[in-house]
Amino acid sequence: MGTTKKRHERTRAQESSNAIERMYITMRHLFNRGFYKPMGVSGETLREALLLLRPEIYGSIADEKAELDGLLYVIDRLPQGIEECTFINLTSDEGYANSHFKPIIPPKRRRNCYRIDDEQMNIEITRGRSEIYDILTHLTFLFVESHKISKRVLINEEGDTVRDWQKLETAVTTKKKLTQKEREIAITHTANILGRTFNELTEAYPKFATENQPERLLHIVYWLGKLAIEEVVNSNKRTITFSPVLRERLGHHIHGEIWADNIKSVLHKQGLLQRPIHIISANMHSVMNSLFVKGTLKGTESEKNIFEIYETLSDSKSVSMRNKVEKSALQNGMIYIKDTSGTNIDVQIFDTDKIDFSKTDFDYKESDKDNKAVIFVMDYAFGEQAYETLDEFLKPVIIDDQKIHLDVKSISIMGKAGILEGGKGDVMIPSAHIFEGTADNYPFKNELNKSDLLDCGVDVYEGTMITVLGTSLQNKEILKFFKNSTWNVIGLEMEGAHYQKAIQAASKVRSSINEDVKVRYAYYASDNPLETGSTLASGGLGTSGVKPTYVITKKILEQIFNS
Repeated sequence: MGTTKKRHERTRAQESSNAIERMYITMRHLFNRGFYKPMGVSGETLREALLLLRPEIYGSIADEKAELDGLLYVIDRLPQGIEECTFINLTSDEGYANSHFKPIIPPKRRRNCYRIDDEQMNIEITRGRSEIYDILTHLTFLFVESHKISKRVLINEEGDTVRDWQKLETAVTTKKKLTQKEREIAITHTANILGRTFNELTEAYPKFATENQPERLLHIVYWLGKLAIEEVVNSNKRTITFSPVLRERLGHHIHGEIWADNIKSVLHKQGLLQRPIHIISANMHSVMNSLFVKGTLKGTESEKNIFEIYETLSDSKSVSMRNKVEKSALQNGMIYIKDTSGTNIDVQIFDTDKIDFSKTDFDYKESDKDNKAVIFVMDYAFGEQAYETLDEFLKPVIIDDQKIHLDVKSISIMGKAGILEGGKGDVMIPSAHIFEGTADNYPFKNELNKSDLLDCGVDVYEGTMITVLGTSLQNKEILKFFKNSTWNVIGLEMEGAHYQKAIQAASKVRSSINEDVKVRYAYYASDNPLETGSTLASGGLGTSGVKPTYVITKKILEQIFNS
């Protein structure tokens, strides 16, 4: 009996893995084709694959009732107003920044979007293919949900609708502010349309609201339904197009090259190009705070537990305290380079020669200035973009007809990842990265190991990590298969293999950097996709991410200073 069950479970994982591969190939095909209609024949493969996958993040996508958490997850990552648009155009950086169009930036994904007119939204892609996969999966989800709405409200093929829909329309199209009573009446009708309870909707309501759109949830449901009705009744199908310039530029590393050249010219101007360089991919606060908090904060603040201070700093309300630390950093050897290349990757450079280590928690005794470390911190890359940016940065630079190889001593990657064993805030130390959907694998020697991080008060796991095409495509069956197969996967993320590809190429094949460059990877868990209720859609880490972030940062810096 046991064997038949096992066979069935594996099939579901294989089906899922196959669906992801199909989505991947389809998205590349549609991109090459230049346009497609998500709810037409051309979008069918994507829709079917997504419904077959039923990814954790999208909750009940395959059920008849609407999915609220998934909707919020997607809406946070798409530009405001996208639900009203029939034409969605993915473009390269084509100069809209210099126009009268105001950029709309989604709260959870930094990308510039422009509302061209009532019907059209342009989304600027400057971070490579992963960004396109991300957007297309989110849009497919959105349109599948919109057709669930139209199915529930249409009575016949002529386009007559149920009473609930007419009441929702009245509430959304009214010019005046809704009273509490009117809002609750509208929520009652909407709950009926979505197949959800009044309670569920009331709870979700404030999460969707923005300052200028308090009734945003009603607005989103109405417009999604309205455009779906148009598609069904009048065959007026929504269309996604890819601009010719985007299709021509993608894969050319255009943004990565501008980004890397700009940074190298700053290093050259500051006389830091020939010094030993340590690259850290992390956020823009943990290295700066680890080096400067202690020397900046005086009095009662300095008596607190250091992690409490880091927690306070991570709160967006602590603006003046943050500014204090940043100001101190800028006066003592930090250079900040705000991104202008479109990669969306800001950079901080720390010249350790200008840091007074007696005011930090670290010892660094290097006496010779020429050998003093330069710490180069780059903000998180997005998927395939990790290869593009690091690959360009590690290339030698030509100055006055001389080829200068960067003296890269170490590359440390600190990231967030989904964990398969353990929970939010735990730490993962990879020994290899595998690329999802393939058997491509990148083993490496990790300078960080489990014993380095045992004092951080969270669980630490060591093993293989899988680099996925998009976090929003995974479901339980695939994850269980990863976890229980001989690949011994402990977690999943989006950049590991891409960084590793660039590091290996530069150090082992192209000889751009030293062959024995030290490599460190550590991730902290942002969610456990196998536990329902702790996937990414269940909200952020809150302060549970603070401790692991700073423990990992501290270990990386200690290794840099003691090497």
